Amino acid sequence: MAQLAMFPLGMVLFPGALLPLHVFEPRYRQLTDDVLAGDREFGVTLIERGSEVGGGDLRTLAGTVARVEHAERFDDGRWALMCVGDRRIRVDRWFDDAPYPQAEVTEWPDGPSTVADGDYQTLVGLLRRTLALKTEIGEPAVPATVDLDDDPAAGSYQVAAFSPLGPSDRQRVLVAETAADRIALLRALLVDELELLTARIGMDPPGDLGHPSQGEA
Repeated sequence: MAQLAMFPLGMVLFPGALLPLHVFEPRYRQLTDDVLAGDREFGVTLIERGSEVGGGDLRTLAGTVARVEHAERFDDGRWALMCVGDRRIRVDRWFDDAPYPQAEVTEWPDGPSTVADGDYQTLVGLLRRTLALKTEIGEPAVPATVDLDDDPAAGSYQVAAFSPLGPSDRQRVLVAETAADRIALLRALLVDELELLTARIGMDPPGDLGHPSQGEA
């Protein structure tokens, strides 16, 4: 366990994903000063209720360590940061928010699992079809040809980051115990999203949407 500076946000950060931040609140300016003077790492958790501005928010008990890759300070003391998600953590205990939120955390690697042949590639195909349809109907989306890691554990986090999911579903993906669990959950979520998109544009659903077979999650 370790004590870590924390930045609660209204979004979920996945390992490997980029996180641009505009830091303007005084306590988070202080957090940034301290983080940059140290190991350049802080924790990110999802705010379930409330706002990161002013405190009084309800925070999840799982998140991701963010590492500052680039920092630019403005004349008025604000910061522009570019960070990247590094590794998953559990929050064991929150401390007082003065001078800024801090918590006792434990690193949370994936549990042991085996990803069946083809499951990850099926997931990648679902993401690409989803992104293509989002683009077709004029909604913001990364290109369907986006590069993805060949490793299912790392790549599934990339799929989650690029998928059009809400914060609660993203948090469900983040706390999945294993890479296989994460892939199965993402597959189900993307199947649902594809069916909604095809209905919106009046298309017949694409052929095999990758529905889990009987007995699978």
